[in-house]
Amino acid sequence: MQQNGQIMKKQLIIIGAGLILASGCKKFIDVNNDPNRPITVNESQILPAVETAISHSLFAGYDAILAQHYVQSVALNQPVPNSGTYMMVNSESDGDWTNAYTTVMNNLNTLIKQAEGNGNTAYAGISKILFAYALGTATDFWGDVPFSEALKGAENFVPIYDSQESIYSAVQTYLDNGIADLQNPSGKAPESDDFFYSGDLEKWVKLAYTLKARYYMHLTKAPGHTAAEQAGKALDALSKGMTENADDLKFSYTGAAGQENPWFLTFLPGSTLVLSEHLVDGLKATDDPRLPVIVAPAQSDGEYRGRAIGDPDLGSLESYSIAASFYGGADSYNYIVTYSEALFLKAEATLIQSGAAAAQPVYKDAILSNMTKLGLSANAADVTAYLAARGSLTEDNALQMIMEEKSVADIFNLENWVDWRRTGFPELTKVPNALSDIPRRLLYPQLEIISNPQPQQSAKLTDRLWWDTP
Repeated sequence: MQQNGQIMKKQLIIIGAGLILASGCKKFIDVNNDPNRPITVNESQILPAVETAISHSLFAGYDAILAQHYVQSVALNQPVPNSGTYMMVNSESDGDWTNAYTTVMNNLNTLIKQAEGNGNTAYAGISKILFAYALGTATDFWGDVPFSEALKGAENFVPIYDSQESIYSAVQTYLDNGIADLQNPSGKAPESDDFFYSGDLEKWVKLAYTLKARYYMHLTKAPGHTAAEQAGKALDALSKGMTENADDLKFSYTGAAGQENPWFLTFLPGSTLVLSEHLVDGLKATDDPRLPVIVAPAQSDGEYRGRAIGDPDLGSLESYSIAASFYGGADSYNYIVTYSEALFLKAEATLIQSGAAAAQPVYKDAILSNMTKLGLSANAADVTAYLAARGSLTEDNALQMIMEEKSVADIFNLENWVDWRRTGFPELTKVPNALSDIPRRLLYPQLEIISNPQPQQSAKLTDRLWWDTP
């Protein structure tokens, strides 16, 4: 079967990804042409390695875990202060900044140029869409980041930081250019070397339009933009975006040694990370039928129990819940961009444009799309009861309800932190023993401060990004 072939190939890619991706940076260094460390590799070798890095490092890396601390989905069973009480130092961003720039964007930049030079527009288009996602992720973590002078190697080791406003414009341009490439494909196209969609260009185009809507909706309160304008753009993009759960951008893991889902690794006992009381009790309070699919019962007594973030008293790890197998299994998928997210974006945009009554059916469809993906029957009594209890939107509660439900569907996704920063929902209060208010950004990496000093690097965790206005 093709899937088995993909799995075997993926195991080899992950083992060799570091070598392939590291070689992508060798254009910066004068090296001999060693056949064991190639300077130029085929598009079919670069793409799967970059896709692996996006799933493993950008979507589920250390900084992604910090975001889950800040939206109070996870808790550390450690003495305070810790990450859950907003303790962070600059060096904690070193790894994921390097992953974003050196491992992902640098190699995508190489892949784009190589694919365009070879006339392989499908590879070029996919790479531009992934570049937009990576750049968007970086700016939503750090705000102003290098772009216009970045990725030039020896030409410029100290690139300036571009404004977040200009970064968002670049993200949309990359998505537009990626769509154009994929709608007029020529040359060689990816097949099994595309771990996300196996070369299905129609799904890539749907993803690009869904991402356009995501980044439009991020700017509903941004200076120089209006909610109505952004909602209109988002609805137009979503009309060409994802249409079913099968369109999800997801990455599969076999569960074999070295091939485990990173969220599974995150919840191994050595990390002392468990689910938070805020998350678990929230699902219990609404009788959410997704509770047993999202949350594993505590090993000690079979109860669904999260840990209170900021609690100075340590408990046994066995007394707390961790992620259940749908998201936290060794062979679980990483759900990076989903049809459910597209529907919640549509519900929010419809609310802005046409009001709560018009948004309500879209909102219900969004909840149901997530539930059916998690294996629940649309006609089950508990699902019907939940939709009846949570389905009535009013002008006063609609945004809050949409964001609360979106946060469940987007669990372990950076979008939850973005949505809280831009809308204030779900409502959060800073945790006990907090060192500050709830963080609204990440600190710039220490390695960057040393090698490329820039005025933006004095930013604090509580400073707002450009689009994050009160």
